[in-house]
Amino acid sequence: ACQSAGRSNSKVMENLEKAKQYDLLHQQNNRSRCVKNTTGAQELAAGYTIGKRRLEIFSITTSILLNIVVYIQLAHYWRMSYLPIAILNIVLGMLGADFLSGLVHWGADSWGNVEIPVIGKAFIRPFREHHVDPTAITRHDIIETNGDNCLTTLFPLGVMAVTLHFFPSDIIQTLYPFYIFGVSLMLFVTLTNQIHKWSHTYYGLPAWVELLQDLHIILPKKHHRIHHVAPHETYFCITTGWLNYPLEKLGFWTTVEAIIERLTGIKPRVDDLKWATK
Repeated sequence: ACQSAGRSNSKVMENLEKAKQYDLLHQQNNRSRCVKNTTGAQELAAGYTIGKRRLEIFSITTSILLNIVVYIQLAHYWRMSYLPIAILNIVLGMLGADFLSGLVHWGADSWGNVEIPVIGKAFIRPFREHHVDPTAITRHDIIETNGDNCLTTLFPLGVMAVTLHFFPSDIIQTLYPFYIFGVSLMLFVTLTNQIHKWSHTYYGLPAWVELLQDLHIILPKKHHRIHHVAPHETYFCITTGWLNYPLEKLGFWTTVEAIIERLTGIKPRVDDLKWATK
């Protein structure tokens, strides 16, 4: 256990050192909004289709409508006595979103490939593009940035909207803390990729966004740079980044990867490396 912790600390320190060098190039790329002309970057960018765009528009529109319905219903049942437990559940929702962002990010970075039917081009492709061209995300508009995340919230938001409408008021009052956790979780899941985009945007951010980054309420730029040191094997959580250090200390991702590799014989990040060398 001590050796594992030592290796983990050494890896983090090594990545921090490499991240300083990466930052200089990243800032230059971001300032010029340069588009990488590698074969891999161009091929991955071309994988963004009209069908995908339409799905994203549907997801964002539906998510907004469902959020409005849920928030109106929650406001109807609000009591000031809920405030302490509401604050706690909002924070727990942020932690939950941070962990889920890490889990999805780790899964898409480490496993699968762009050729997998349906999910390959739709969901794994953006992760490959991001490592080949990290500044590409800063050129994505609000729809391309947030569409996928909105899609993942539709079912939970739908369940909340239906139960808030049909459940008796006494049951809703009992479940109210769970609803607060749910809306917090869904809100920060929705915002995760926007927050991620801000962590790659070095110029022109609103002052309030930079303040939230400086306070580490959302993912800070310097914190996220650690992930972008090849081979992109650490600091996967990209909502707040709060869980990155404890998960790294625990060796969480490397342990899960070792188990999967032992059971399946498949090594992590093989496809990611393939695109990086195109």
